[in-house]
Amino acid sequence: MPPVSNIYHQAPSCWDRVKQGFMIGFCVGMASGVIFGGYSVIRYGLRGKEMIRNLGKAVLQGSGTFGTFMAIGSGIRC
Repeated sequence: MPPVSNIYHQAPSCWDRVKQGFMIGFCVGMASGVIFGGYSVIRYGLRGKEMIRNLGKAVLQGSGTFGTFMAIGSGIRC
């Protein structure tokens, strides 16, 4: 039988939950930015430097926006 430990696990703090919500939202926003940004790049027929610039902008806007809203939602639930 293993020895009994007096260490108790604590629930994550509110700040940890907000950070986790932001990171989850950031990842989901990146995925949606790639999908929707890729569609618009293909639709407009962009190639080369313009394609990378527009796709990067869509990914950053989507990930930042969705991450912010997820962080706010996680903060409200604390």
